[in-house]
Amino acid sequence: MSIQSNLNTIKASLPEHVTLVAVSKTKPVSDLMQAYEAGQRIFGENKIQEMTEKWEQMPKDIQWHMIGHVQSNKVKYMASYVSLIHGVDSLKLLQEINKQALKNNKIIDCLLQIYIAEEESKFGLDENELNALISSSDFKAMKNIRILGLMGMATFTEDQNQIKKEFIHLKSIFDSIQKQKEVSQNTSTLDNFSTISMGMSGDYQLAIECGSTMVRIGSSIFGGR
Repeated sequence: MSIQSNLNTIKASLPEHVTLVAVSKTKPVSDLMQAYEAGQRIFGENKIQEMTEKWEQMPKDIQWHMIGHVQSNKVKYMASYVSLIHGVDSLKLLQEINKQALKNNKIIDCLLQIYIAEEESKFGLDENELNALISSSDFKAMKNIRILGLMGMATFTEDQNQIKKEFIHLKSIFDSIQKQKEVSQNTSTLDNFSTISMGMSGDYQLAIECGSTMVRIGSSIFGGR
């Protein structure tokens, strides 16, 4: 199967309200260009250096999503062009993104990463940390970031019930922030809060059933790593 036909098959299976991020990490530009020529404009990378090299070489109407764990000291390398940062998991990182966005005279869109898995290796905020973050004065003072929603990664397991439980948990956290937003009206940072990024090649259909609006799919498009 070609990259183009893989992509077309997946796109045909996605509801209209679900955004497809083609996870292109470790793949050569030639593979990404095949997806681009098939109409894909959103690519996800997990290393800033690799993403920057691809950004330099590829058409400028592409939206680049940073889907990996981000170190604060690397934000400056992508601030000028990144469209969405998925894995924001601390106030310190948000403040650095805000600072670099200000330097570039722009607003950078972010998703807050929530820890939903039963694995120690995954990053993210728990529900209490999330609530503390979004209610803090430091958070409300940041004018150069926009929080578009939440991102979460389920446990790497064959157990569909466990994955479903974790996706539903993320959706319930998302819904509770939506309610808070409607009540509070005092934080413009959350005005555009509407995205739930969850689901990858193995579980994206389940994620969509559980409320996902953005899926990150790599191997089903580009083949295995």
